[in-house]
Amino acid sequence: MKVTKDSIIGEVLDFDRETAKFFLEIGMHCLGCPSARGESIEMACEVHGTNADELVAKINAFLESKN
Repeated sequence: MKVTKDSIIGEVLDFDRETAKFFLEIGMHCLGCPSARGESIEMACEVHGTNADELVAKINAFLESKN
């Protein structure tokens, strides 16, 4: 899976539950709520005042390291 700013958080978590740590690190503690399940990474980062590009890069690096 290649994650982008438009990726839905719920889909990323369904692909690899271990990615939750990256969302938790930036203050996204409600990963199971309906909003998080249908919200894009970019939308969530705006709400939490976080850089979406940096988060996407971390998640993709993590996923690539598992291959």
